[in-house]
Amino acid sequence: MTQTAAAASGIALNPGNVRDVLVDRLVRFLGKDPATATHRDVYEALSVAVREELASRWVATQRRVASAQVKRVCYLSVEYLPGRALVNALSSLDGELLAATRRALAELGFDLEAVAAEEHDPGLGNGGLGRLAACYLDSLATLKYPAVGYGIRYDYGIFTQVIGPDGGQREIASSWLRLRDPWEMPRAGARYEVSFGGRCVAETDAKGSVAHRWVEAQRILAVGFDHLVPGNRSPTVNHLRLWAARALEPFHVGDFNAGNYALAVQDQVAAKNLSRVLYPDDSTPQGKELRFCQQYFFVSASLQDLFATLKLEGRSLGQLPDAVAIQLNDTHPALAVAELMRLLVDEERIEWDAAFAITQKVIGYTNHTMMPEALETWPVHLFERLLPRHLNIIYQINRTLLEEVSSRYPGDHDRRRRMSIIAEGNDRRVRMSHLAIVGSHRVNGVAKLHSALIQKTIFADFAALYPARFTNVTNGIAVRRWLRESNPGLAALLTARLGHAWENDLEELERLRPAAADPEFRKLFRDIKRANKLRLAATIHERIGLEVSVDSLFDVQVKRIHEYKRQLLNLLYVISRYNRIRANPAAAVVPRTVIFAGKAAPGYAMAKSVIRLINNVARVVNADPVIAGRLKVVFVPDYDVSLAQTIMPAADLSEQISTAGLEASGTGNMKLSLNGALTIGTLDGANIEIRDQVGAEHMFIFGLTAAEAEAERAAGYVPEDFVAGDPELAATLEMIAHGFFTPSNRDDASAVVDRLRSDGEPFLVLRDYRAYATAQAAVDELYLKPDEWSRHAALNCLSMGPFSSDRSVREYAERIWNIRPVI
Repeated sequence: MTQTAAAASGIALNPGNVRDVLVDRLVRFLGKDPATATHRDVYEALSVAVREELASRWVATQRRVASAQVKRVCYLSVEYLPGRALVNALSSLDGELLAATRRALAELGFDLEAVAAEEHDPGLGNGGLGRLAACYLDSLATLKYPAVGYGIRYDYGIFTQVIGPDGGQREIASSWLRLRDPWEMPRAGARYEVSFGGRCVAETDAKGSVAHRWVEAQRILAVGFDHLVPGNRSPTVNHLRLWAARALEPFHVGDFNAGNYALAVQDQVAAKNLSRVLYPDDSTPQGKELRFCQQYFFVSASLQDLFATLKLEGRSLGQLPDAVAIQLNDTHPALAVAELMRLLVDEERIEWDAAFAITQKVIGYTNHTMMPEALETWPVHLFERLLPRHLNIIYQINRTLLEEVSSRYPGDHDRRRRMSIIAEGNDRRVRMSHLAIVGSHRVNGVAKLHSALIQKTIFADFAALYPARFTNVTNGIAVRRWLRESNPGLAALLTARLGHAWENDLEELERLRPAAADPEFRKLFRDIKRANKLRLAATIHERIGLEVSVDSLFDVQVKRIHEYKRQLLNLLYVISRYNRIRANPAAAVVPRTVIFAGKAAPGYAMAKSVIRLINNVARVVNADPVIAGRLKVVFVPDYDVSLAQTIMPAADLSEQISTAGLEASGTGNMKLSLNGALTIGTLDGANIEIRDQVGAEHMFIFGLTAAEAEAERAAGYVPEDFVAGDPELAATLEMIAHGFFTPSNRDDASAVVDRLRSDGEPFLVLRDYRAYATAQAAVDELYLKPDEWSRHAALNCLSMGPFSSDRSVREYAERIWNIRPVI
């Protein structure tokens, strides 16, 4: 070891000492001889060295925030999809550090990409909700806003998806924590008791004031683990604090010595179940109860932690609105309204009206969906048994709400019923979105269309009562992750023309729009796309053993599998295209590789049927010699952030084909456009704003609008009307229904066809089919002109400036949180 290396321990990592610091951490931290170190050893040692630098900056950030006594953001989300940390952290810390690390590793005989591949994606999310939360944490740190994210440290995450012999999804436990996570920092001081069950006791003191005590409850322990979140070329490092559940008494020696081994650890097993998996299957009563308890567990621990932090800084809880902004990322954390009230009233002895005024000023609620299943409701009996005090609080909030409604709308009993937090009936339920709205000072949608629709439909009564409470913040994406890291070739091209400013100000891309008219720029853009397609083709071959041609059009639909996202519409067209080629093998055709990826919720039978059908269609199409070289169908299993970072830069065509009015925003549409894919899509979610920015002439827009879709449903949608007039569509449906793609089980996909053909089918798949097929013909026509296609692709990329998560976070800061950066 060199003299420099011997002294490296404790010295900050910088581009000039990467090798020495890495060797030092191998020896001192891991106890490994650098001469025999494995890729995993090098990954852990390098990660520890980077984390040490992040930790130093985190401490400095916390000191600045505490000293300035400023307002911070507390972001509550049950999902986060941060992706791998190493390359992102290296890039964020110092502009030269990534290149210096690559050189240092090469000198030691290692490749940075191979070392980075040792990292497992954190299994903390399933889709856009979690990825958006991670993008916002990135932007908060980059923009120097003080913030903390709160969530759950799931032992096994969502699940690892494997495809069985029948083409269906199988779920196995995620292994993201199987090996040590060098990015994780256990926080011994962040331990809080969370209660369930018991009963409420009301007591009157000598002054006649009524106080409530929650007694005879069962308690478990929430233990905090931090992941540090660096800003890009910023001194700010914030943190994501994740809660793991543990028993207060994890092991009962008496039971163990008596031979009751299972009983000895029963409490620990029961407690740990709260943080085992994301979204446990709620098709059983036990699964529903577990989800309910998960949500309260993380909300309670987070608010207790927030109170402890503010008290440590000497902040008054009576001035809470000046100290913190709490953002609910969808309805899952809505129990924060009742829990904050419990802490303020019962624990801090703040009078009810003052406490509720504080609660409303502090909390903001982001709605992400109009889908009924995502607007959570919980049975009253669960509250009665598990959170009795919170039910009392919710009843009192609801009583005040209904009195206000009656005062504004005398005699309008139906409006009272619609707006009540409690849904009456045989199965009385608590409407969590109503609780979130009433307990917040701002409610936002996540795209202009979505924000308008929630005020006209699902929350129309609340928008009438509280018109100033509703606003919009269109989603955005972290450009550092989704362009600089995912597409280094394109990032280098942009930097060569613009410098590095675009990394923290994506609207800089607008200055480069004229370059799309430059043939040389278009050629460079096209060459980068081809290189990215080669990388994806290699990944596909590695994962599923299928060879795909990079000369084909890469047609990509990657997202959570759900009927409203309409993977079935895409698949119907794939089958029709297959039939056209079979009917006329000599015809000229644009070669296509149609790429699907995404997970279905374990209890969502129809979504799992869609995955099975996609894979069975792929099996038939890819094996047909008549089709060879002209059509391939790919389902890439176990979609996660790292896989998305390979797929997005390689896509030619971005499928954003949800039923209009049902996709809140989408962020995959932004990521794909930023990486130079052309969009085929409906006027739904953020597609509308992308169209307004990019220009409709650079996209393939089709199908019903949200208003037209609603009118179609209101008129009584009959799918057979559209099948009868479309022989190609009818033939495609018959092939599926008669088992052409599932010869070993001819009825396997019949439920899918029955669903599509049923009257009133809510997602209007067959209604939009012919418009979709027509738009796909326009795609083929343009793809035959590579230079013109590249011009459109470049303009898509260079028009995406407004869709950065930095812009979104600034809007939250101004419209909802009222916070400022801390330098």
